[in-house]
Amino acid sequence: MASTKTSGFSLLELMIAISISLILVAVSTITMMPVFQQQHVNDAYNTTLTALRRAHDQAAADMRVYMVTFSPAVVGTNGGTITVNETSNAGTILFTATLPMDVTYHVEPGVPTSPTVPPTTPDGFGTAASTFDFDQPPSGVGGSNVIYFYPDGTAEDVNGNINNGVIYMGMPGRLLTSRAITLWGYTGRIRGWQIVQTAGVYSWRQQ
Repeated sequence: MASTKTSGFSLLELMIAISISLILVAVSTITMMPVFQQQHVNDAYNTTLTALRRAHDQAAADMRVYMVTFSPAVVGTNGGTITVNETSNAGTILFTATLPMDVTYHVEPGVPTSPTVPPTTPDGFGTAASTFDFDQPPSGVGGSNVIYFYPDGTAEDVNGNINNGVIYMGMPGRLLTSRAITLWGYTGRIRGWQIVQTAGVYSWRQQ
């Protein structure tokens, strides 16, 4: 008499296989999370850097004045907004860009605050008291979130003064994700910075 055998997995074997798969997925997600977060920070940094450089270059190419305005995060929507207009708020919008929700324009506690004593603020601009810290002395008092790029390559404030300054960003509560971008008004030079830790001391390193 021929014996009858069933093929396939038993319910117990199937449950064990599913459990192992779920564990592997959880471990992979936890392992990759820092990578995903770092990518978001990189995206926010590159978005800001590119926006400033594009506005600077477009002003020279079009022989027009372009105004860059930074806005803080809108909870549940974005981590901050960059708007580039022709000449004024009423002018044609060249483009807008937003940051991911988990990366915001802000100053994280613990970053250097001295413009003169090492470790200093990026390019020695301000005291890290404002997230948007353009229009630095002697042209202004700092804390401005608006930049005017001119066809000659300079960056100025609303009063026509040379506009130097810095902007900060990162993931709230995570100091080592902090980034900064500085602007030199006379030349329109734009530089990027990343916070690093050496022997327990946090300092800015140019990228």
